[in-house]
Order: sequence, then structure tokens, then C-alpha cells
Amino acid sequence: MKKLFFVLAAALFMLSACDESTDETKYDPATDGIAGEWDSKGEDVALLLKNYFKVDSIYAKFNSNNTYLVESFSQGTKTTYSGTYAQKVSSVAGIWDITLNQSTPTAVTSVGIFEVTKGTDNKYRMKYEVVQTEPNIGATPPTASAGFGSSSGGALGTMNIQTFVKR
Repeated sequence: MKKLFFVLAAALFMLSACDESTDETKYDPATDGIAGEWDSKGEDVALLLKNYFKVDSIYAKFNSNNTYLVESFSQGTKTTYSGTYAQKVSSVAGIWDITLNQSTPTAVTSVGIFEVTKGTDNKYRMKYEVVQTEPNIGATPPTASAGFGSSSGGALGTMNIQTFVKR
């Protein structure tokens, strides 16, 4: 009976040890890029979104099957965006290129860059800058070689840079 108890106790310990692994330990920004769930709120919301569209927070989920769902909150109203995305490592270390093909609520293509880093608090943070390219609104996307703040040739400065924290 004691042997059975110890075997069961050992099995439970091993199962609970497996359960303690988190997505943070499984996520690798070098290979996973933008995949995962991300939050942006307060000071992390891009000034362009905050000042012109009154956005106060954003939730984004980028699935490994290259689909995405974004929920943007503005003065208590939620707007949901969804579509597909393609990401690839750029020629600049740590910066990825991204193209988003939004299907709802309207068809829009956006292009830009992002970079994921790990903070001193062990949380992953993503710097993200994209602009709409189709339908054409006269904006040009940022490039990895020009760096963050390069939307529309730098005309927007840092106003279009969003920061997300990985859930």
C-alpha cells in the first residue's frame, strides 16, 4: 500500500511539474515572432491612435496558422479586426517585417515592422509600427533598415509606434 502511495505521489508531482511550464517558457521570439497574445494600454498605445481615434487599449492575438484577431477599445466601444498575416525576419537583427491582410470589418492591407525584446521584468515586449497601404491613404510603411519611426519617411516620428506586452 505504501509503495502504491509513493508511486501515485511521484506521478502527481511529475504532472504538477509539467503544469507549471508557461507559455513564456515555450515562446521564442527568434522563431515565433509575433505569434501569441498581446496587450497594449495606457502609455503603450501609439499617440496616433490615442489622439486621433481615442483608443485606450488593444488586445491582439496572432495565431500560429497566420490568422489574427485584434480588439481595439475606444471610449468603451470595442472594434474587432481580423484577417491573415505574413511575417519574416528582416535583414536587420531582431526586427521582423509584417504584412497584415485584414478582412473584417473592411478589407485593408497594412505593412510594417516589429521587434520583440525581453524586459528586466522577464516580460516580452513588442515594438510595432504598421501603416495602411491598401486602399492607399498616402502613407508609406516603415522599413527595418530605416528603423522605428520611419513611417511616411519619418513624418510621423514616434506617433505611430505601438508597444505591446505578451500575455
